Amino acid sequence: MLYAFNGTGKTRLSMAFKELVQPKNIEDETDDLSKKIIYFNAFTEDLFYWDNDLEFDRDRKLNINSQSSFMNFIFSEEGREKDIIDNFHRYTSSHLEPVFNPSGTEVAFNLLTDNEELQHIKISRGEESNFIWSIFYTLIEAVVEVLADEEGDRTTAMFDNLEYIFIDDPISSLDDNHIIDVALDLAFLIKKSNEEQTELKFILTTHHPLFYNVLFNELGGAVKHTLSKVDQNYELTTNPPEKDAPFAYHLVVKKELQEAISQGRVKKYHFNLLRNLLEKTSTFLGYTNWGECIDSEERQAYIRRINLYSHSGHSEHEYGELEPQEQKLLEYVFNQFIEDFKWK
Repeated sequence: MLYAFNGTGKTRLSMAFKELVQPKNIEDETDDLSKKIIYFNAFTEDLFYWDNDLEFDRDRKLNINSQSSFMNFIFSEEGREKDIIDNFHRYTSSHLEPVFNPSGTEVAFNLLTDNEELQHIKISRGEESNFIWSIFYTLIEAVVEVLADEEGDRTTAMFDNLEYIFIDDPISSLDDNHIIDVALDLAFLIKKSNEEQTELKFILTTHHPLFYNVLFNELGGAVKHTLSKVDQNYELTTNPPEKDAPFAYHLVVKKELQEAISQGRVKKYHFNLLRNLLEKTSTFLGYTNWGECIDSEERQAYIRRINLYSHSGHSEHEYGELEPQEQKLLEYVFNQFIEDFKWK
């Protein structure tokens, strides 16, 4: 699992990895048995395109690229349309009904209301992304089922050489509840794949903290790696398995510290918040202690001052006035932290 902000190259990474695993070769393009990797990213969505019926504005449908061997497998060979619809309903609304044509090359969407049925509607971009993910998730379900059988007993040899499944941010435009649903479903499928000893390797990338955190906790016990730059080289360090590492609350802490600094109302309890922010960040990044989040020659001095102000034994001291130099210390450590870790 890789967590990174948007714009840092997750989609480019998925394509670069694909080229490493299976360089593009004209002879291999039509050879299903040579497939070593399945990937879900922005390019996957390009297999789907709208016919908006611009002439009459009523017969709108989403076309599916039937030349994709995997699409052909799901629709023609497996007939998994019902599974796709069931998955789609879980992530959106049961009132939105996909209707496939017999060959699985196009799908229309009908909206069922209390009073009427609206046919061939244009769905939102978020609903479209959810629908495409529902197809991909159904494909992975089918792959795991096939690979769970011994090689000679499988219903198809299509996935015999498959090694990797690369999934890049499948949660576009989902609310938090449905993001959790997708994460739980995906974690379940990965664990099932491991239990069935399919030997598939999953690579997941996301920019979404909640999605990452649910997956991290569901797939608990994983070894964590941290990539850091040392001089002109990159160094990969391995950290022991961790416990729960939530990191959504610390966004609220960050906002409160920013406002306190900008409004000139820094109190002693803000050192508690600063330490809390550093602790959660260090846990997420796999550091051994929160002091590693402070990049300064005066690190130990700053740690001592933060510890002093964040361990007051009397509540009234938490709201006491700070000397100007103490306020400047908190402001400096916080601002340097924001700059060093490239917060947006």
